[in-house]
Amino acid sequence: MLNLSDTEEILAILLAVAIVMGFVFSTYKEIQSTIAEEKAKLREKKETEAKVKTLIQYLDAKKELIDAVNESQKKEGDSKY
Repeated sequence: MLNLSDTEEILAILLAVAIVMGFVFSTYKEIQSTIAEEKAKLREKKETEAKVKTLIQYLDAKKELIDAVNESQKKEGDSKY
């Protein structure tokens, strides 16, 4: 077995703790970036949904307008005969 002096043992323990702390820190940063990416995706999805709803409302209004114009033209056509 390897015989280490007290100073070497303390240094080895400190090095091991530093490695573990580095791993914990890098994992924490990765989790934070993943959460930020998911929040951005969710925000983008909500914005897209809002745009789609607006577009649907616009198309519904346009359809109603076209239907009203067609109906008035049909009435004008019927009154000519």
